[in-house]
Parts: sequence; structure tokens; C-alpha cells
Amino acid sequence: MAETPNTQLTAEERQAVRQLAAEKRRKASPEELAQEVLDKIASMPQPDRTQAEKIHEIVTRVAPQLAPKTYYGSPAYADAKGKVVLFFQEASKFKVRYGTLAFTDSAGLDDGTFWPTSWALTEITPAVEKQIAELVRRAAG
Repeated sequence: MAETPNTQLTAEERQAVRQLAAEKRRKASPEELAQEVLDKIASMPQPDRTQAEKIHEIVTRVAPQLAPKTYYGSPAYADAKGKVVLFFQEASKFKVRYGTLAFTDSAGLDDGTFWPTSWALTEITPAVEKQIAELVRRAAG
């Protein structure tokens, strides 16, 4: 007899879904959304906080047209239509060993028929910072 996969969400996943639902209902100004992202980043434990601060700095420098907002309760950046282009999923949120920098289908990263959309992140070195900046430039394109 084949086993049925466990399709139940973890407590962390359920909380993230609740956060997304609240984000969709909420009407906030761009300034309020940006402040929510800064508050979220400030509340993160290390090393997530340092990584999120650096990603925020890179995105706002390289693609200032992207607007900060939260996405499933994590820092994210959206295009002029309000569609999330990229987000940082902190390691501590889901109790995993690395954070994730991810890009949605709104990002312009298409490369043939097969390309990555997320990267595991444990530290932002100067070389990694350059890679992130290039991905953000392409995604915001």
C-alpha cells in the first residue's frame, strides 16, 4: 500500500499563510509598507537580520523602482503593478539552516527553458553581493 504524503502545513507555514491573507486585505501607503519591511528586518535574529539589511540596501540601490512590502510576512520588493518580484525568506522563520533569496515569475530572469529562481544564502560576501546586485538588476529589468 502506497503511503499518502503529509500535506498538512507546519505551524510556521500556517502563520505565513495568515500573514499573506492579512497583507492582501490591508490598505497601506508605500511609506507604511516600506516601514513594515524595515520593522520586520529589525526584528529578525542574526544572521538573518544582517542578510536582510544587505539585501534591502542592494535592492534599494540597484532597483529603486521596486517598492518594499511584506510577502508571507517576509521582506519583499514589488514592481509598479504591485506584483512581488523578489523576497528574502529568513532561515529562522522556518527553522532551516539557510535563508533564501527568491524571485517570482514577475522577475525577468528567464533563460531558455530552465533557470534558477531561488538561492540558498548563508553569508553575503563581496562576490555574493555582486551576484545579488546583478540578479536584482535583471529581475527589475
